[in-house]
Amino acid sequence: MRINKFLAECGIASRRNCEALVLEGRVKVNNKKVLKLATDVDPESDLVSVDDKPVKPIGKHLYIMLNKPKGYVCTTSDELGRKTVMELLKDKYPGKRIFPVGRLDFDTEGLLLLTTDGDLANRLMHPRNEISKTYVAKIEGEISEADLNKLRSGVELDGVKTKKCKVKLLGFDENMSRIEVVITEGRNRQVRRMFESINRDVVFLKRTAIGDIKLGGLYRGNFRELKANESEYLKKI
Repeated sequence: MRINKFLAECGIASRRNCEALVLEGRVKVNNKKVLKLATDVDPESDLVSVDDKPVKPIGKHLYIMLNKPKGYVCTTSDELGRKTVMELLKDKYPGKRIFPVGRLDFDTEGLLLLTTDGDLANRLMHPRNEISKTYVAKIEGEISEADLNKLRSGVELDGVKTKKCKVKLLGFDENMSRIEVVITEGRNRQVRRMFESINRDVVFLKRTAIGDIKLGGLYRGNFRELKANESEYLKKI
């Protein structure tokens, strides 16, 4: 088995990122540093380490759905001391290399996937796959159809126009508009910045779906492992 595939099956990272670890000289096989990507590993007999820490294939990967609350960052650790989404797993998976698939802003809540499967995470995050992500935003006041059409057609962010997307007004009450937005990109703070481009501020933002995977009735701050049909769906994307 090639070294990059072996490391990916250990849950270290995607195959491409595992290649970088090899080239950086951080990987050893049988206590000898390896620098060649063509290095083969015998999972049964070879001792493999990353940064001098032994690693082993996970076997069965974990695929988890979390309803992220506001006030958490989507990283495994934070240098500023902020709460991370890993704290919400309540140490249920000790020793597992679980990491978030993509990110949600600090002030955004909703569906976040976490996994030990680096290859799948890399595929889900790659822009070329254009996986849809559904959000519900709340905006103060009424919003015109003309403004919604601007969002649908694409707006300019950092000099690059966003791709066409689906935007639907869900309702208006208590001086608040509820709007569903479906995008296929993952640019930084994209939904909030799209509304800022038409001079509207988002006061609440929640991701409700990634592709056909829906958050459903999962309570804020809770998590569950994906059902077999859900994880198989993600693997086929």
